Amino acid sequence: MGKFGVKERNLEGQTVVDFAKRMDMGVVNTYFQEREEHRVTYKSGSRSTQVDYILCRRGNLKEISDCKVVVGESVARQHRMVVCRMTLMVCKKKRSEIEIEKKTKWWKLKKEECCEEFRQKLRQALGGQVVLPDDWETTAEVIRETGRKVLGVSSGRRKEDKETWWWNEEVQDSIQKKRLAKKKWDMDRTEKNRQEYKELQRRVKREVSKAKEKAYDELYTRLDAREGEKDLYRLARQRDRDGKDVQQVRVNKDRDGRVLTSEESVQRRWKEYFEELMNEENERGKKSRRGELCGTESR
Repeated sequence: MGKFGVKERNLEGQTVVDFAKRMDMGVVNTYFQEREEHRVTYKSGSRSTQVDYILCRRGNLKEISDCKVVVGESVARQHRMVVCRMTLMVCKKKRSEIEIEKKTKWWKLKKEECCEEFRQKLRQALGGQVVLPDDWETTAEVIRETGRKVLGVSSGRRKEDKETWWWNEEVQDSIQKKRLAKKKWDMDRTEKNRQEYKELQRRVKREVSKAKEKAYDELYTRLDAREGEKDLYRLARQRDRDGKDVQQVRVNKDRDGRVLTSEESVQRRWKEYFEELMNEENERGKKSRRGELCGTESR
């Protein structure tokens, strides 16, 4: 936060500052000394204040040479346009550099029909042998290639801001039908098409709810077992990445409500939280102990 803001900071303004701190960003239009007329973003009668901001990573502040309000221009009622001048070095990346590695959908082996088809195709690929050959590298490549053919591979595109790890084929099929029904209703606004679209909407919600419940039940079962350690670490890594993502920001605060900006302070706060959580006596335990004491005293 720069020193050229307008008037006092309120609760909403503090929320912007907390967000900027957590994401290591700067509120650009508070860093440039301009006339107040070029800093006020909202004006209504005699009231004027600064409520619209441009934020950027602190590492990019050096690329911005000016930021101010354009007087006389408005983008919404009583809100003035905020513009900034910057110089950016644009590096064009090759498509192959930003693509994610395509992965075989091994999770489909949980389905009995897919598992059986995979076994049959693998036996055919190995020439009908029940015992695997001694050349492990060749065998491993045959297994991988069979998996790619039978189970398929992922698209290799990054999914932004989507929590779809619990999706199954039923959910995808229902969503596809709902999209087609929406297109049909957009083209022909009849009551029949509307009812069909609404019914498919309700069906998708039911399918999503069932798929989520089933996926979470399976996840919790795996986490309780030894083989669930990998899933636990994967969830922890994903949560850490989400915490650094602007679209998935989660602000951590200390005991006094101050925003924590460094990774070390955030980790220390999580450690404190879990130490208190795991060592705190719950109400049920307290009541049962009190009951035991009362029973002892009565005897």
